[in-house]
Amino acid sequence: MSAQSVEMWFDPLCPWAWMTSRWLMEVEQVRDIDVTWSQMSLSVLNEGRDLDEGYAELMTRGWTPVRVIAAARKAHGDTVTKPLYDAIGRQIHLEEQKDFRLACTEALAEVGLPADLIGAADTDEHDDFLRQSHARAIDLVGDDVGTPVISVGDVAFFGPVVSPAPKGEEAGRLFDGCVLVAGTDGFFEIKRSRTRGPIFD
Repeated sequence: MSAQSVEMWFDPLCPWAWMTSRWLMEVEQVRDIDVTWSQMSLSVLNEGRDLDEGYAELMTRGWTPVRVIAAARKAHGDTVTKPLYDAIGRQIHLEEQKDFRLACTEALAEVGLPADLIGAADTDEHDDFLRQSHARAIDLVGDDVGTPVISVGDVAFFGPVVSPAPKGEEAGRLFDGCVLVAGTDGFFEIKRSRTRGPIFD
């Protein structure tokens, strides 16, 4: 029996997507799934919206990591997406690097990709590629959500938003539950207020 196809869309600057990606890596160990890692962009999602000054500034800076990953993927293939996401995510979320350009520069060096890919941050050359990937996620779940988006076969959903990331069989059970709930006809939302931030360890 072939592995179940799963796709996760992420924006590297989102700490909740980072948590979800760490969870999905655990699911890979306990369920027979084949994960494709794809991009979406909070900067694209929030275009034209009335944002407070601080978040608007973050969205402007947020173009850097998504453009660098898009450029790397176009030049070097899909296999570089996840390692580069991991490296950028570690810089931003674990090392708390606020300079996204420096985070990307360090990440490119870590995964052995050409340093000149950082130049993609300064151009919209790869934005169509990024927007197409982003649109695939939004078409599945609607534009009133953010990142991450996950699809499992014909089922797609935003989230899960979870902290800390479950491990082992607990991660597998959460995956089973998410797919079951999201696959229920007419089901749209289950939510409660967050009482903690991302726990990265």
